Amino acid sequence: MIYALIVGAGRGGTAMLRAFHDLSSVSVIGVVDIDEQAPGMVLAREFGIRTGRSVEEFASEQITVVFEATGDRQAYEAIRGHLSERTALIPGEVANFMMRLLLEKEGLIHELTITNQKLGVVLNSTHDAMIAINDQGIITLFNAAAERLSGERADEMIGELASVVIPNSRLHVVLESGEPELNQLQVLDTNRIITNRVPVRDEHGNLAGAVAVFRDITEIQTLAEEVTDLKEFRMLLEAIINSTQDAISVVDKEGRGIMINPAYTRLTGLTEMDIIGKPADADIAEGESMHMQVLKTRRPVRGVSMKLGPKRREVLVNVAPIEVDGELKGSVGIVHDISEIKKLTDELNQAKQLIRKLQAKYTFEDIIGTSNEMVMAIEQAKKAAETPATVLLRGESGTGKELFAHAIHNLSARRFNQFIRVNCAALSESLLESELFGYEEGAFTGARRGGKKGLFEEASGGTIFLDEIGELSMHMQAKILRVLQEKEILRVGGAKALPVNARVIAATNVNLERAIQQGQFREDLYYRLNVLPIIIPPMRYRKGDIETISHRLIAKFNEEYGRKVELISPSALVRMRDYSWPGNVRELENAIGRAMIQMKFTETVIEPHHLILYGEAASGVKETTLPVPVAAFHEPEGELQTLDDVVGRAERQHLELVLQKTKGNKTEAAKLLGIAVRSLYYKLEKYGMQ
Repeated sequence: MIYALIVGAGRGGTAMLRAFHDLSSVSVIGVVDIDEQAPGMVLAREFGIRTGRSVEEFASEQITVVFEATGDRQAYEAIRGHLSERTALIPGEVANFMMRLLLEKEGLIHELTITNQKLGVVLNSTHDAMIAINDQGIITLFNAAAERLSGERADEMIGELASVVIPNSRLHVVLESGEPELNQLQVLDTNRIITNRVPVRDEHGNLAGAVAVFRDITEIQTLAEEVTDLKEFRMLLEAIINSTQDAISVVDKEGRGIMINPAYTRLTGLTEMDIIGKPADADIAEGESMHMQVLKTRRPVRGVSMKLGPKRREVLVNVAPIEVDGELKGSVGIVHDISEIKKLTDELNQAKQLIRKLQAKYTFEDIIGTSNEMVMAIEQAKKAAETPATVLLRGESGTGKELFAHAIHNLSARRFNQFIRVNCAALSESLLESELFGYEEGAFTGARRGGKKGLFEEASGGTIFLDEIGELSMHMQAKILRVLQEKEILRVGGAKALPVNARVIAATNVNLERAIQQGQFREDLYYRLNVLPIIIPPMRYRKGDIETISHRLIAKFNEEYGRKVELISPSALVRMRDYSWPGNVRELENAIGRAMIQMKFTETVIEPHHLILYGEAASGVKETTLPVPVAAFHEPEGELQTLDDVVGRAERQHLELVLQKTKGNKTEAAKLLGIAVRSLYYKLEKYGMQ
């Protein structure tokens, strides 16, 4: 590194400073001039380089060379008197000459670097693998294709002797003999390759190295097999077209028929003799040829009504162009019978009604609550259902916020349209953005052709429920704010805003006010969401509802588990009311389900010992455990059995005994056993007693 001091900040010194600033091998320590406003002094300060009025100010610096750029001989002599013997003093003329040489050197190095980079890109882009060695047999080239085929890394191979690390390349043999080896077949691991090995000579004809170029011919063999199978694939395609129930007709680019299938003949009454080689309108009794329109516009048409054949069959046709590598080859038409379309349309409408019902499956009748807070929340929700305003459901996890969202939608004027649920915390930011707002074709790698509608567009006319909205990033919050303010969305990769008409119901268990103070939630979005806030109370504030909710859950689990549980004992209710229920209604549901699973099939009342409340220690309730009596069962002599085997054998014997008493009447047997008939059939199948 050269540490330089420039004396003179005029035109020459300024040019020298600019040139040295771009050189990596020169570091300018400072610039000296008596004029503080000289151009070189101003430029030095912009570059962050120290400036001064005299050379003496830099006496303590380690200076390799001083460039005198004033052109004043007296200044030159005065400067030389202040420098040490180790510091060189160079006049400006010499400095300019050196500068040109340095710039030329840097330019040549830069051009050489770019040339090498381009050569590397070319060599690594080729499909053919290439390995080269110098006259010493050392590897100097190992491109990306060679890495793929050999499984070796280039940085580990370059600089090594080819005869040692890749002896099967035979490059060292070619280097010794000076003779090429062409079109040599070789097996490399599981791949078959064809290789050419040739010597490399310099301008004097002397051996300078050798290079091997090889290619995997496994792909060529695969291609040959594909060509061989082409006829079979064509026959298979024709068989598929002929076996489909959809009527199909195909014309070439001139509009003449080249193919119809049997379904087409059955629908129209026209045979191949009537269609093949004939104009595209030969089958039309009423209407225009859609084949000719598609061939002219190269755009598909859908749902065009016309009449075909001598029977004047009323049909709907869909026609699309056939393009191969961008070249139009013809068009294909799918013909549908109108009567079949009408039937399918009716079925589709029924399915849509069912889907809409399933999408928002809860109503206010499913919400149980008699406490003042719960009654107030239900009344607020019913009023909210009458308006299209944004609703913000707030409450702890498990309080039933989604239940309220379903009920509001089902009571609103939008109940016959879409109800779409989105968990904002379950998806990554990029995926959530594309799901909510959709994307245009080519917006990102893997984007669906033609783009995709977002959930806001899908919910247009209906309701979109944004659960866990407090977990959104600031970027996504800004996007949601735009939807709420402007009633429009911008697809990912799109430039045109699209209007949407979706009612937004948001829910969160996050303290949004605190999040705003911490800079984690936008205040403007908060006010947009907080139009109709509904606070859902936690379970610990509405313990009077525990009994009613529990009986609803018992009825649900009786149906799912095939049980006949009737009620909860008073002591169990006391224990449940003493518990704080940190998981709210969701935890209550889990506790009831777990208790019913633990119960015997003959038990119909939930007792305290059936309940497992994991948070009792934290809530101050002492957990008690009751001994469970175990019926004695005599093991047969011999090897001990597992507990499952013993219990299963006892259960099978008891089932056989009860069925004998009921003379095979399974309904009576289920009553005696205290289980549902469905559960009895399950056990009979389990033990092979059918």
